[in-house]
Order: sequence, then structure tokens, then C-alpha cells
Amino acid sequence: MKNILTIVGARPQFVKAAVVSKALSEIGINETIIHTGQHYDYEMSTVFWEELNLPSPSVNLEVGSGLHGAQTGLMLEKIERYILNLESKPDALIVYGDTNSTIAGALVASKLHIPVIHIEAGLRSFNREMPEEINRVVTDHISTLLFCSSNEGVQQLEKEGISENVFNVGDVMYDAILTFSEISSRKYSLNDLVQFGENEFYLATIHRPSNTDSEENLNEILTAFSNIDAPVVWPVHPRNRKKLRGKDVPRNIYMLEPVSYFKMITLLKNCRAVLTDSGGLQKEAYWMKKPCITIREETEWVETLHGGWNQITGASKEKIVNAVKTKTVTIWKPLYGDGKAAKAIASELNEYFKI
Repeated sequence: MKNILTIVGARPQFVKAAVVSKALSEIGINETIIHTGQHYDYEMSTVFWEELNLPSPSVNLEVGSGLHGAQTGLMLEKIERYILNLESKPDALIVYGDTNSTIAGALVASKLHIPVIHIEAGLRSFNREMPEEINRVVTDHISTLLFCSSNEGVQQLEKEGISENVFNVGDVMYDAILTFSEISSRKYSLNDLVQFGENEFYLATIHRPSNTDSEENLNEILTAFSNIDAPVVWPVHPRNRKKLRGKDVPRNIYMLEPVSYFKMITLLKNCRAVLTDSGGLQKEAYWMKKPCITIREETEWVETLHGGWNQITGASKEKIVNAVKTKTVTIWKPLYGDGKAAKAIASELNEYFKI
């Protein structure tokens, strides 16, 4: 039995880890989970562990929020101290995606000569102003095994000179959607969350600093939402509520507290379309066959753009409103694997470590 350490810290990572941890357990890998505490309040963190039946973390480092440098630095210090205090060094360390928890875990492991396993490798927005882009590029270049969600990721890594131990396994978020969608339907009805019927509202999530820290961009987005022909349901991150204080929030916007994964799936299943600057929600909208308007200047998930399922608008009120009015889609086809990415990852690890 091999011993693997997993680093998570943000809500999308909890969802991904839920399906991967189960697959690792099934082949006899002993996994220890470290929660950095990057997301720390109940609706952003604890409820995910409860709903997804994740193994309890060995430790919560309680890093909390902060400036990128300070937050990442504190994670580096605490993760390194935790590993050095272990009786034996882990055989490998798993990180997911592109958060500060990801880059911190990967850097510590590489300096301690622990193989890094990067799940969701090869993604690129080609926008170096995004902190996530820096995190994912650096993590890929210090990883030992790289698991991509599509062939686009494999090809991008090859362009950057990374071709060894690179695998296109599909997306573990698709595994999660297939695994938890039915459970969410049994757990919540739409009426438990909002007083709108099916297809009567748009679902919005806006959280990126490029949108919420820019007064101009945030005002453009609010103005756009006010010109949409239906209610906009917006679960608002606690940090972003502060940005909205004192603003004239349009009457058709219904702000909710952050919602759990199962609640988000319920809202997604029943909305008319999605308005977001999230990465993961673009994919989930596609899998649920919901048109998506991405309020960014680029997307890592370029496959979702085909057939009109995803439109890129940036924070332009004219482009957002126009995209909502012209959200026509064509043939839907499966993207990002067959829903068995976690099992494929476990199988490759089994082969690599000769468990």
C-alpha cells in the first residue's frame, strides 16, 4: 500500500477529491488529506465535506484569506512543517487545478523530492494577469504525473516540452456530476432554494478579482443583469458582498448566501442559462446542457465554445445582454471523458507505483 498526501483548500477541489479519494481507496492506496483552509466558512467548506462524504482531513491549516503572496507563503510554511513532522515521507502528493493551495503544495513537495501528481493539468487561459494561470503553469512544470481533462491539455503540455507521464483521463468533475446529481435531486427541490419555477431564472456566479475588484467592471455587470429579461439568482461569496455594499443592486437580482454543491446542482438543473466567471461552472453548465455566458476575456475550457454552448463576453454590459438574447445552441456532444476519470487516475497510479 502506497501513502499519498492530498492538498485541497477550495470548494471545487473538495468535489474533485470526493470521487478521486473513493477510487484511490478502492485500489488500496492510503490517502491523507490536508485542508489548507483557503475556503473556511461553513457554506464554502465544511458543508462540502459533509455532503460529499469526504474522508476527514488529517489537519486544517486554517490559512484563511489574504493577499496572494501572504496566503501562499503561509501555506508553504505550514505544509512543509506538516510533512517534515511525519514519521515517513509520503510516496507522492496530489494537487488539483490552479489555486494557491495547489501551487503551495506542489512547491513544497518538489523541494522535498516528493513526486507531484497534478489533476486537471495542461489548462491555459494564456492570460498571465490571472493568478490561476501562473499557478497552473508552474505546477505543471514541476509535476511528475499529469492528468488532463481533454486532448487539448495533452497537446498544450507537449508544446511546452512536457510529454512524459501525461494522461488524458477526462474530467473528475464530470464523474462528480454523474455521481451526485441524483442525490441532489432527492435532497433538495427548487422550491427549497428559490421561489421561481424551472427555466424562469438565470444562475450567476461572479467572484474573480478582475470583476469584483474593478469598480468599472462590477458596475458593467450589474447594469447588464438589470437589463436581462428574467430574475438573476446569484449566490454571493462573502468577500464580494462587501464590494456590493452601497451599490444600487438591480431589483431582478436575488442574492443568496453561498450554496453547497448539492444546492448548486439543483439551481443549475433548473435555470434558463448561466452567467459566470467561474471555470468549473462553465463545464457543469455544458454537462447539464445549459447555455453559458462567460464574463471573462478568455476561457481554459475552449471545447465548450463549440456549438454556441459557451459565449465569451468580458465585463461588457452590451456583450453580456446581447449574448443572453442570442444564446442559440447547436448539437451537444460529450466532452471531457466518460465519467470514469477517477478510476483511470487510480489505475495509472497503480501502474506507476506498482502497488
